[in-house]
Amino acid sequence: MTKLNPSLPAGAPPNISFSVLPVAWAAQVEPRLSPEEKVLAWLETDLDAQLDFSSGLVIVTNKRLLAKTGSDANWQDWPYRRGLRLGRHDHSGVGRLELIDEESLLTRWRYTLGQDSAARRLVEHFAQQLNFQLTGELPHADAEAEAVCPRCRAVLDTPLPPGQEECATCRGQSVIPPSTWTLFRLWRFAKPYRWQLLAGFMLTLGSTAAALVPPYMTMPLMDNVLIPYQNGKPIDVNLVTFYLTGLLGAAVLAWVLGWARTYMLARISERIGADLRSATYEHLLKLSHAYFGGKRTGDLMARIGSETDRLNVFLSLHLLDFATDVLMIGMTVIILVSINPMLALVTLAPLPIIAWLIHMVRDRLRTGFEKVDRVWAEVTSVLADTIPGVRVVKAFAQEKREAARFRAANDRNLEVNDRVNKVWSLFTPTVTLLTEIGLLVVWIFGIWLVSKDEITVGVLTAFLTYISRFYLRLDSMSRIVSFTQKAAAGTKRIFEILDHVSSVPEPAHPGHLSAVAGRIELSGVGFRYGTRSVIRNISLVVEPGEMIGLVGHSGSGKSTLVNLICRFYDVTEGAILLDGVDIRALLVAEYRKNIGLVLQEPFLFFGTIAENIAYGKPDASREEIVAAARAAHAHEFILRLPHGYDSLVGERGQALSGGERQRISIARALLIDPPILILDEATSSVDTTTEKEIQKALENLVRGRTTIAIAHRLSTLQHAHRLVVLDRGSVVEIGNHDTLMEREGHYYRLYQAQARNIDTEDNLRGPSMDPKHRTAANE
Repeated sequence: MTKLNPSLPAGAPPNISFSVLPVAWAAQVEPRLSPEEKVLAWLETDLDAQLDFSSGLVIVTNKRLLAKTGSDANWQDWPYRRGLRLGRHDHSGVGRLELIDEESLLTRWRYTLGQDSAARRLVEHFAQQLNFQLTGELPHADAEAEAVCPRCRAVLDTPLPPGQEECATCRGQSVIPPSTWTLFRLWRFAKPYRWQLLAGFMLTLGSTAAALVPPYMTMPLMDNVLIPYQNGKPIDVNLVTFYLTGLLGAAVLAWVLGWARTYMLARISERIGADLRSATYEHLLKLSHAYFGGKRTGDLMARIGSETDRLNVFLSLHLLDFATDVLMIGMTVIILVSINPMLALVTLAPLPIIAWLIHMVRDRLRTGFEKVDRVWAEVTSVLADTIPGVRVVKAFAQEKREAARFRAANDRNLEVNDRVNKVWSLFTPTVTLLTEIGLLVVWIFGIWLVSKDEITVGVLTAFLTYISRFYLRLDSMSRIVSFTQKAAAGTKRIFEILDHVSSVPEPAHPGHLSAVAGRIELSGVGFRYGTRSVIRNISLVVEPGEMIGLVGHSGSGKSTLVNLICRFYDVTEGAILLDGVDIRALLVAEYRKNIGLVLQEPFLFFGTIAENIAYGKPDASREEIVAAARAAHAHEFILRLPHGYDSLVGERGQALSGGERQRISIARALLIDPPILILDEATSSVDTTTEKEIQKALENLVRGRTTIAIAHRLSTLQHAHRLVVLDRGSVVEIGNHDTLMEREGHYYRLYQAQARNIDTEDNLRGPSMDPKHRTAANE
């Protein structure tokens, strides 16, 4: 968290904010700080010099730079002095801080780019404080350091106010709090059922009116039957029968109308919820990879699942109750005023106070419930992370760690629910107390009116019956406030998905390709992730039927280039053309049907082998599926399974080996017979024997198709027509294997480095071979 400290220590500029350390580090750091020393910014480093995960901390105070790395038990510090500089760099997903002076590099820290905002803030604070220490000049207002939320590490526009422990997002508050008016956006889904809703409203009106008849009948029963009987007058049986028949008829009518109303509106609400769920999921599938990269699976599942369920309950139960309460209160007020205006005025006295309470509590409940939703999404996200990865959890014996992570998220959920319940627990009894006081006032005023012979006992009895129902409905309506705010928060979270516009939009006037030859042209292509340039000015033509291999170090842009060709992202500069047509002018689904994709980690859906092979062509016959499996060299192992092509593959294909999953993936690509094929590290995660089987399958797959392949083992690309060598997002070499080896450039160095690794492995197994002859061995 970032706090503004009212009492500045010596050596700190007045407009510098102070930062509270993470709890895990505070006990180690605070004893090392002098009384006048305050922490201004900090960064938790999570990589060591070998790029292994390791925890460390770098701190900027008003007196020095203080740091500890995971491998070093001692703390290091560098007081501010002239010539000292702190630089921030990033490359291939790894951030780097370098502390240098006029003579040399003093030290270096590494971190993943998830910590980049904290690193940027740290560098800015360091520069400001160094400048202040050396010159005494205050930083310019425009250069004020960024504030960062200590919980989510998000960069904030302004520092958090004193005493505030988290940013608006962590508190479940967006810049614009979720309004109850958000619920009216559901009309888009309710509109198709407007006539059924009108019928339901009329049934509600009728059932409410019928329920108000019995109290009215108590007046003549009391005044014309019971009180005269106490005064010695005999009971008129016909009159009593008439009144009791009216009471029974009203009760039966209210029951019939209430049943019809509840059934009809419940059916409508379920259909509205189903439409909302389907529309949200369909829209989610249309969004680009960039959207999913910034979201957690558990959060999206919670929005589509639990949030729509909550809206269903609200629409079918609570909204119905609310409508009934409003009608009941309105009709009751009309009846009360018609019976006795003065007594009605006394009855309505608590209403302004209750309305004021609802107004005060509503906003706090709404923001509180949105925060509950977000925290619950954190809980489901932990489950979504851990359950699919349970094999890794167990392999690294991290059960206790994951249990602790879940417990922390669960405790956080408990904490925010306690805050909401604290507000709600005070509100509900207060409304009940006010209604009881109102009922007491009616008794007092009613008895006084009876004593003055201004009303009869029957009128007072009917009045009290109506008042009881009135306050019961008022209390019920106040309780619905919490459900309304929950529904408003859920509606806002759902419409956050529906309102999101894909960064890969459909063209306004799409073009069409009748027959795709497979010629791909990249013209001055550039791409940025945020402000970081990943692809720079690439121009390349891939002819129909040509096989291109993409080669380069990790982080050179190979996978990004493939993602651009698949149009998972849109280029930020230049254009990609298919058969001379800009792919942005084609419908996304129509364009992607021409591409077969085989990934490094093949994803199989829960279902049978046949269903997975036919995923891209659901109407494929069994003969077509078997033919694709044969071409992918998968037919033999499939027949060895208990149920052959009808065998279940398990969650994400866990019932199959990596090589078997890959061959199913190749069969899936073969079945759609695409003119363009993308192979992204298709053999990097399998053993040599399995690789040979997959290579045979790939030979069938690439034949006659435009192919772009990425491979970790360079030997697998030697049959490519051309190799495109990338470095830091740019093309540095193009040619076939022999030509590039003769040039002894980037590709040559990559190949030699890989050959040396193979030498090391061969030395461990036995005599090594001459690198010149290793190509044949690798093949």
